[in-house]
Order: sequence, then C-alpha cells, then structure tokens
Amino acid sequence: GYAWQKGWAPVSRAALLRAIELNDVAVDKNRRAFEYGRRIAVHGAPAAEQSNPHRQDPPTLDEIIRDRVDLLTKYQDAAYAARYERAVERVRRVEAALGAGAATPLSSAVAHNLAKLMAYKDEYEVARLHSDPAFLQKLRATFVGEPGKDYRLRFHLAPPLFSRRDAQGRLVKSSYGRWMQPALRLLAGLKKLRGGRLDPFGRTAERRMERRLIEEYFEMLEEFCETLSADNRDAAVTLARIPEQIRGYGHVKERSIAAASLRREMLLNRYRTRVRLSA
Repeated sequence: GYAWQKGWAPVSRAALLRAIELNDVAVDKNRRAFEYGRRIAVHGAPAAEQSNPHRQDPPTLDEIIRDRVDLLTKYQDAAYAARYERAVERVRRVEAALGAGAATPLSSAVAHNLAKLMAYKDEYEVARLHSDPAFLQKLRATFVGEPGKDYRLRFHLAPPLFSRRDAQGRLVKSSYGRWMQPALRLLAGLKKLRGGRLDPFGRTAERRMERRLIEEYFEMLEEFCETLSADNRDAAVTLARIPEQIRGYGHVKERSIAAASLRREMLLNRYRTRVRLSA
C-alpha cells in the first residue's frame, strides 16, 4: 500500500486488490494492510496509527500473565505455570508497595522475560508445536489441499543426540519426511521427562545452560523482592529485561547467552552497589 501510494508499483489499485483476492490467504487482513500502508504514505506513521480503526491497546499485566500461564501449562504442566505465576505476583506486590500508582514496569518485564526463559524451545517443545492441530490448520489455511497428501511435508531438524557437525562443531540440520509426524506426536507426549533423570536430551550443555538461566532469574527475583526501592527500580527493570537479548539456537544462542550473562553480572553489581549506598 505504501509503495503503491508513492507511485512505485506499476499496477492499478484494482489489480492489486484482485491479486489479494485471488491469493485467497487472509484476504480481509491484507486489504486492510494495503489501505493502512496508503495512509502512512500520505499522513505519516503517527497520524495513520491514530486513525487506524484496528489499532489495539497493549495487553494489561493481567492479560500477559494469563497468556503466559496458558503457554507454560501447555509447555509443561499446571505446576510449572503456577511457579511462574507465584513469582510474578510476588514481584507485583513488592512493586505496588512502592506507591507508584498503576505503573508496573518491573512486573511487566518479569512477566514477559521469565516466561521466555521457562519456555525454552527444546526437543519436546518443537515436537509439541509441530504436532499441535493448530499447525496443520495453519498449513490448510495457507496451501490448497491436505498436508502430507496433496503436498509433501519436510521437517528440517538437527537433533543433538545424532546430528552430524560441521568443521566448526556446529550441528547440521537434516531433512525428514512425513514419518516424522507420528514420531513428533510421541515425543510431545514425553514432555514430563523434561529436566528429569530420564530425560535423554537434558544432559546436553545447551539444556543445562537453559535450566541454569531459569534458576538464576528466580534467584534474582528473590533479591529484588528483598531489596527493591524507588531508587533502584529502573536498574531492576533493566536487569529483568536482559533475556530479551537472547536469540537463536545452538551456537548463535550460546554467543547471545554469553554476552547477556556478562551484561547481567555488570548490572547486578551496580544494582547491589545502589542497595548498599541507600542502606
């Protein structure tokens, strides 16, 4: 829409809208996106956003917590999700005691980032997502026909237990066919093994590191609940948001975790220094 309004697309508006209709994928949303792009081109992004009838307010803290509790229950179980909820609610009570009104920047940061750490994408989660009926429904909405029958499915995975590595020691993905679907359903059902003694994947360095990050975050939250004040809340928010820097998988994730850990130690030392100075 932006490109067409600027005169950069050498086709008519009617032709573009007809193409969206013929593509038959999220037609209404794509039409609205086209018109929204045109408004941005004419009025600029801020003005167009103000007039956007489909604009949604950001989710409330309660909505974030409910969403993440649902996610973590599906990811592991209700007890796992309850641990998350207790931690966030405790931080929320401590932050509310500061008397800052309705503002909850620390609680919101914790609600997002604790869930991010707790729902690390391991073998069980990949299996759950790919065996979820919503995955096949999305394929049906995107492509014509039945997945696995009218078109082939290929899964590109790098199982750490038996994947080969390249010259740099990085895991190399392999392509797997339709037979992976029942295997993934079986693996998804074994998520109760996650992190336990019988977990065949849990002993790898990457999985141990992911579990360690979760426990370190919980320990940090305990420290916040004991020492949080109006003077150091901004520093606590910055610390709580550090998991946002963790990206990717395998060696990419390892590098981002190493960088995030260094930053965490530096900022945690500053936070503790502020606590001692204010004591």
